[in-house]
Amino acid sequence: MATLARLQARSTFLAHQYYFRNSAVDVFRRKEYDAAIKIQSWFRGCRIRAYLSYLHRVATVIQKCWRGYLGRQHYQLIVKLEFCTMKMNLYNAMAVRIQKRWRGYRIRKYCFNYFYLKEYLKAVSETNDAIREALEEFAEMKEREEKKADLEREEKKRDYQARKMHYLLSTKQIPGIYNSPFRKDPDPWELRLQKAKPLRSQRPKVKQKRDVNISNRLACTSARSLPQSEILPPIDRKQCQGPFRDITEVLEQRYKPLEPTLWMAEPINELKMAREELRKQEWMRNINDNMFLPFSSYHKNKKYIPLMHSSSKYGPNSYGSQHFRDENPKKWICDKDFQTVLPSFDLFSKYGKLYSKAGQII
Repeated sequence: MATLARLQARSTFLAHQYYFRNSAVDVFRRKEYDAAIKIQSWFRGCRIRAYLSYLHRVATVIQKCWRGYLGRQHYQLIVKLEFCTMKMNLYNAMAVRIQKRWRGYRIRKYCFNYFYLKEYLKAVSETNDAIREALEEFAEMKEREEKKADLEREEKKRDYQARKMHYLLSTKQIPGIYNSPFRKDPDPWELRLQKAKPLRSQRPKVKQKRDVNISNRLACTSARSLPQSEILPPIDRKQCQGPFRDITEVLEQRYKPLEPTLWMAEPINELKMAREELRKQEWMRNINDNMFLPFSSYHKNKKYIPLMHSSSKYGPNSYGSQHFRDENPKKWICDKDFQTVLPSFDLFSKYGKLYSKAGQII
C-alpha cells in the first residue's frame, strides 16, 4: 500500500517526466528527419544535375551533327550555284566570241566588201552612162520632132493663109500682086496660091436639143447625166533605183483621209448626251421587287422609312431649293440688309423702269 501511495504521489512527476522525454525525443526525431530530408535533397539534386549535364552534352552532340549536316548541304548548294554561274559565264563569253567572229566575217563579206562595192559602183556608173546617152538621144529626137512639128505648123498656117488669099491669084487678063511684071521671077506665094484650094465658108452646125429626161440621167446615157467616179487600174511602173518608197505607199499617204481631232470628232454636248444615255440605261435596268397588290392590305402594314435628309434632328437643308446663300439670323449684327462697297451700275438700276422706242418696258 505504501508503494502504491508513493507511486500515486509521484504520478504527476512521472507524467511531467514522460511528457518532457517524449517532447525531447520528438525534437530529436524532427531534427534527424530534417537532416535526412536535406541529405536526400542534396543527393537527388546532384543526381538530377548530373543527368541534366549528360542530357546537355548529348543534345550538344546531336545539334552539332545536325548543324554540320545542314552546313555541308548549304555549302554544296552554294558550290553548285557558283559552278553553274561560272559555266554560264564561260558559255556566254564563248558565244560572244563566236558571234563577234561571225558578225565581223559577215560585215566584211557582205556589207563592206571592197571588191563587191567596186564592181557595184562600176556597174552603176556604166548604167548611168547608158541612161545618160539614151536620155541625150531621146532629147535630140524630141528636139527634132518639135522642130518638125513647128515646121509642119508653119506650113499649115501658110497653106491656110494661101487658101484665104486665093482671090489674089493672078489670071490671064490681070496679074496678081505677087506676080508683078517688073520682077524677073514670080513670088513664092504665087506658086503657093496656085497649088492651094479656095477656102469655102462653113455653114453653122445646128445644135441638137439636150435630153432632159431624168431616166437618161440616171442611166448615164446623156451628156448631163450624174457623174460617176470609177477606180482606175494601177499604173505598172518600175521601181526607181535608190532609197525611194513604194508608189502605192506614197499615194496612200498623199490621199489619206482626214483624221479629225477628238475636239472636232465629238459633239460639243457630249457630256449632256452621255448623261441622258446613262439615265435611260438606269431607267431600263431598274428592277422593282415589290409586288403590286392593289386589292390587298399587304402594303398597309409596311412601316414607312423616312429619309435621312428629312429625319435628321438638324432639319432639312434648304440650300439650293429655297436660297443659294446660307443665312443665319442669330448671327446678324444689325437689321439692315447687306450693302455692297461699290455702287450699282446705272444700266441695271434702271432695268424695268424705262420704255424703249417701241413702247415696251426694258
